[in-house]
Amino acid sequence: MNRVISIVFVLLVLGCSGPVAHGGSAKSLYTCGMHPQVVLDHPGNCPICGMKLTPIRSGAETNAASSSAIAVDAATRQNMNLRTAEVRRGPLRKTIRTVGTIDYNETALADVSTRFKGWIEKLDVDSTGQLVHRGQPLFEVSSPDLYQPQLDFLLAVTNKFKNFRSVKSLYATGVRNLKLLGFQDRQIAEIETNRHVLGSFTVDAPISGFVIEKVAVQGQMVDAGIKLYRIADLGIVWVLAQIYEQDLPFVQLGQEVVVKVASMPDREFRGRVTFIYPTVDEKTRTARVRLEFENPGYYLKPGMFATAQIMAELEASAVLVPESAVLRSGTRNTVFVALAGGKFEARDVALGVAAGNSFSQVLSGLEAGERVVTSGQFLLDSESQLREAIDKMRGPDAPARPETARPGSTPEAPGSLPARAGTEPSFYVCPMPEHVSILYDHPGQCPICAMTLVSVTRSVLQKIQPGGQVLYYTCPMPEHASVHEDKPGKCPLCAMTLIPVMTRPDPVDSQVPVLYTCPMAVHADVVSDQPGICPKCEMPLVPTATVKHGKIAEENWRKQHPPAGAPAAPLFTCPMHPEIVTNQPGKCPICEMELVPVKK
Repeated sequence: MNRVISIVFVLLVLGCSGPVAHGGSAKSLYTCGMHPQVVLDHPGNCPICGMKLTPIRSGAETNAASSSAIAVDAATRQNMNLRTAEVRRGPLRKTIRTVGTIDYNETALADVSTRFKGWIEKLDVDSTGQLVHRGQPLFEVSSPDLYQPQLDFLLAVTNKFKNFRSVKSLYATGVRNLKLLGFQDRQIAEIETNRHVLGSFTVDAPISGFVIEKVAVQGQMVDAGIKLYRIADLGIVWVLAQIYEQDLPFVQLGQEVVVKVASMPDREFRGRVTFIYPTVDEKTRTARVRLEFENPGYYLKPGMFATAQIMAELEASAVLVPESAVLRSGTRNTVFVALAGGKFEARDVALGVAAGNSFSQVLSGLEAGERVVTSGQFLLDSESQLREAIDKMRGPDAPARPETARPGSTPEAPGSLPARAGTEPSFYVCPMPEHVSILYDHPGQCPICAMTLVSVTRSVLQKIQPGGQVLYYTCPMPEHASVHEDKPGKCPLCAMTLIPVMTRPDPVDSQVPVLYTCPMAVHADVVSDQPGICPKCEMPLVPTATVKHGKIAEENWRKQHPPAGAPAAPLFTCPMHPEIVTNQPGKCPICEMELVPVKK
């Protein structure tokens, strides 16, 4: 009741005329002068104050009230603070904001250990955090395990210049054994030049970087393979960020990323997405994404907390509407379009991705260049809902309000979503039989094979649901549709995973099998009970239930395969499109001309 009161109050404020009867067949409505929220379809007294009800105004205002557009004068528009903005076309960009932690570059880590047992005699790098360079001494170690290999090498060096094949082989073996123990070329050259055994072995830094772990202490006994140092090169660092599942489709390798850290609010660091981890955390429902950054000056330190922004450009040109113009009600999105003469039209729109600049992508319902209301549209919405409620009270005999033509579209425009309440909701599927298991809530192209999606209702969808017996396995690429394999596996042409082609488990008509036809209406005479290629245009055949001319194709099938002993039924065709053949009179689905009987 409160909602009705508020709606009627808005109607009075707007100064718009109330609804009236449409012609003699429509019902008249009555209201109370003291309580305008009382609206009845018969005369009488007000149930609140007892005053006699009066008819709602009629006359010249009837046409304005019956229109789908709402007229508001200039003074009222100013009082309502109505503001409009233009629907524009531009790049569709989305900014994904997330958080992450700076980590080491795993490919730039190095552990230092020995390949023999010994004792540390001297530490050249004795603290964590020191910056070391490749080849810089870290520590010296002595071991009895090093003497015999050095002696064998010196023996080979002594006999090196003797022209014996066995002596040359002994020299090469001595060099190889020393390198297996970790000796560098300069150390081997020092042994060969000075002709003496090294008393201690110096271990050098394998890479340049910072010592992030240190276990070695002077005098410590070490064993082969025990980690003594870990060195990290911080010239490039990673940021491990968390991305929610719904944002994963917008994250691609190579995208630009900007991160900020709390210790340096005056600067940003630019990097790239380098890896998307293949798993999702079961608790947080996020996936890890690896971001890579150059780190001059070593400002980015592992362990820092960072905020990241991933910039994704989804489309170079898209129709964009301001978010403030959209009225969201459950699954319905409504905008008010500003028309000429101070009129406003309520229009349902299908929205896509929300852009990062307070705009949303428009899939259908608006065209670039139109103006929409961005402020004060709630009052217009109340007026629109009141008119809808009054129209329902008039009954089914009242003529429907004329629909306002939309620029560049028709009521049956391809890809338009159902806008009337009570109609069966539509889905979009790929016409390829192998891809009908994926449902889309918007028109467009199949992301697998790039074919145009077709609109189907739930009842039709039940007829083409996947399942049943597997006929064969084929490649999802249309150009490789000739691949028919008995078992699942990889496509021999492109190595993509094969997908099953299945029969329908419960055919609706037991006399008619699952039929396939050309997606082109002009080729409705091409119909088969097996998937294949249209012989006229070479497009893949699609289930008849997925196209508008499917019934015509099924009738063509019955004509081509009549039951045994059945009398020939009269057939009708279009004089302009002879490929249209049906057993029912009516209009041609292509040009809407009256069908004529087929001459025998």
